[in-house]
Amino acid sequence: MDFQLTEEHLMIQKAARDFAVNELLPGVIERDEKQIYPAEQIKKLGELGFLGMMVDPKYGGAGLDTVSYVLAMEEISKIDASASVCMSVNNSLVCWGLETFGTEEQKQKYLVPLAKGEITGAFLLSEPEAGSDATSQRTTAEDKGDHYLVNGTKNWITNGNSASVYLLIAQTYPEKGSKGINALIVEKSTHGVTVGAKENKMGIRGSDTHSIMFQDVKVPKENRIGEDGFGFKFAMKTLAGGRIGIASQALGIASGAYELAVKYAKERKAFGKEISQHQAIQFKLADMATRIEASRLLCLKAARDKDLHLDYTLSGSMAKVFSSETAMWVTTEAVQVHGGYGYVKEYHVERLMRDAKITQIYEGTSEVQRIVIGRAILG
Repeated sequence: MDFQLTEEHLMIQKAARDFAVNELLPGVIERDEKQIYPAEQIKKLGELGFLGMMVDPKYGGAGLDTVSYVLAMEEISKIDASASVCMSVNNSLVCWGLETFGTEEQKQKYLVPLAKGEITGAFLLSEPEAGSDATSQRTTAEDKGDHYLVNGTKNWITNGNSASVYLLIAQTYPEKGSKGINALIVEKSTHGVTVGAKENKMGIRGSDTHSIMFQDVKVPKENRIGEDGFGFKFAMKTLAGGRIGIASQALGIASGAYELAVKYAKERKAFGKEISQHQAIQFKLADMATRIEASRLLCLKAARDKDLHLDYTLSGSMAKVFSSETAMWVTTEAVQVHGGYGYVKEYHVERLMRDAKITQIYEGTSEVQRIVIGRAILG
């Protein structure tokens, strides 16, 4: 086992950190408060190769490993989780799904501009009545011979309005259950696609979260991903990798809050000395640092498993559930270390605490992760 990062890993980590500090930190509080999508920053992320990090260079990607992706996600998430979730969806769900299961024609038409960051994509699985139970798809894709006719509604869609390309999960053969589900590539500009109002969320308020409605939307057969009925397997395999991205986001949120807490504890004085000199605060910081390091190792283990083409279902779920719960705990403690100042926006930690909560919910709730882990260890 080698716990040392390569020179390339360190270079990518630094590039992501510099981008976060120089490009994302200015205006992050205003974007959160006013729910402003970081369009310019996302465009720059694409130009730097951060939206197609793991895609083969022949398709316009950076050709990096999953470890590099985890490192970059952590650094971006320390500063702006709204930007990092956009980055996660484009990398983990959209680009990976297309590169792994798409046809050569689909890759040339859609993956190349997505990997280059010229456009962004969205992954449409959740519905008003199909969240954790992804088999209960109400959105239908009726087989019409040379095309599918799509009707239904998807919600909680990250990049919902900003994306040009949707990867849509829909039911074609209800009588077959999960084996009747298909995955389709749908262009946002297609007639019959309507984007709903932006969700007014507790956290990651800058991210572009919308409901998407489909009314008699024609999708050509060549836009189906994989064989007929492959859609549910496609969604599950794609989400398994997506969990590594969200685990890394949670890790970054926790790391960002911890770094702010350490800095503040060294500056703030109480009872005649810096509060970092009080054992009560030292114990908080010690526990925060320990949980963050454990989360980081779980994330890197899952990333390494993926890079080695091992089954990363278990390690990804472990990383996701532990890192997300670490994020929630660490950010709450960071607010406590800041005292009253932690409750105001200027000090950033209250935003990180709000951002942390969603990591326990999306791309598989903590409860779902425990089901996945339980099934894996019990066979």
